[in-house]
Amino acid sequence: MAIDFKNERWQEIKKNYSKWWRGELERPLLPVYLTGKDPERDKPKYIYNEQIMFADLTITPEEFIDSFDYELSTRVFLGDGFPFLNMMCSGPGIVAAFLGSNLDCSTGRIWFSPNQVLPLSKLHFEYDANNIWLNRVKDICKEANKRWQGQVLVGMPDLGGVIDILASFRMSDNLLMDLIDEPDEVKRLTWEIYELWHRYFNEINEVLQPTNPGYSDWAQIYSDVPSYVPQCDFCYMISTDMFNEFVKPELEATFNRIPRTLYHLDGVGQLNHLDSLLTINGLNAVQWVPGDGKPKLQEWPEVYKKIYAAGKKIQIYTEGFPTLDKIAEQIGTYKGIHQFFLVGELKDQEEMKKVLLKYGE
Repeated sequence: MAIDFKNERWQEIKKNYSKWWRGELERPLLPVYLTGKDPERDKPKYIYNEQIMFADLTITPEEFIDSFDYELSTRVFLGDGFPFLNMMCSGPGIVAAFLGSNLDCSTGRIWFSPNQVLPLSKLHFEYDANNIWLNRVKDICKEANKRWQGQVLVGMPDLGGVIDILASFRMSDNLLMDLIDEPDEVKRLTWEIYELWHRYFNEINEVLQPTNPGYSDWAQIYSDVPSYVPQCDFCYMISTDMFNEFVKPELEATFNRIPRTLYHLDGVGQLNHLDSLLTINGLNAVQWVPGDGKPKLQEWPEVYKKIYAAGKKIQIYTEGFPTLDKIAEQIGTYKGIHQFFLVGELKDQEEMKKVLLKYGE
């Protein structure tokens, strides 16, 4: 195969990531891949274009996987990097489509919207084994296993946060008023979605395992046991009292149901809820994303100190080695930090190897 990643490398990945999750790795996790390698194979029928290709049902799962196989064949993996299919290609919050919402990719990105905005009392969610998008995900995962036989880690799709999925059907402005006007109905629907969410999570994992070499999601942290990155972008707009009443109970149940979890803390509006989040024992790590137009990651030392003091691990999202160094300085250690995949070019391979050696990799 043209993908350059041997079983011995996978064993090293499994060992180091497992030590990181247990708090035993004394260095940060630093996954890197470089582009520009000769793929040593014919070009595919389609140039890989993740969400557009997922939404185009005329493209078969075999063609989808062959297209991404070509992409992987042009990459060299360094440090803690590994070949990975990010199933975020199915869009942010695909459970909404599993439950019957519209999936629209006319802009080149996938978005979800209701066929009709119904009153809460008329909303009921049920499992549909014949849902076209659920089966699209499963078929792509099956083809990935067939093609790669465990050489490539296939991630869990971005299933979406439970409350965010509800907002896809009610629309956010309406749901904000629902919290006040119909709190019991909001809670009923939250737990309906919760049960279905975990059914989808388990079913997709059953398709992937045991061939898949582990577990991951769009946050791209390897785990040897089930893991996920829960979120609730909707809670940016609500008070901490409302967060504790409507959001935290579901998050807590999910954190304690999935062996390893990382929370996607997206935007300054969520900082009000951080103290409450950090009290959840089942939460293992936090990914902090300040949002567009806000100070860069290294300019939030109080956030990282609070996360670290609570005994949670940290994922740094995208910014690179200088940001990693600054945040490690702020909390006093590199231990427990995962740097989101860094991307470079093959011509810089030797220089990148030297940089990684500085961190103990």
